[in-house]
Amino acid sequence: MTDTPSTDNTTFAAPDQVRKKRECLRCKSEFSSEWAGERICGRCKGSSAWKNGSPLRSGPSNGRGR
Repeated sequence: MTDTPSTDNTTFAAPDQVRKKRECLRCKSEFSSEWAGERICGRCKGSSAWKNGSPLRSGPSNGRGR
């Protein structure tokens, strides 16, 4: 008897690796993420700000300090 690779190509995703509706951390819109670590929507990832590495703003943008 020889050890041969299994021909069963069935893969199972871990529960946290399945598609899920999530809120984008940048624009707060709901999107369908492909995996648990995807937290930025495609629209934001396609923006020039994202591509240029602009930081996220924190807090209200009223022009005042904290």
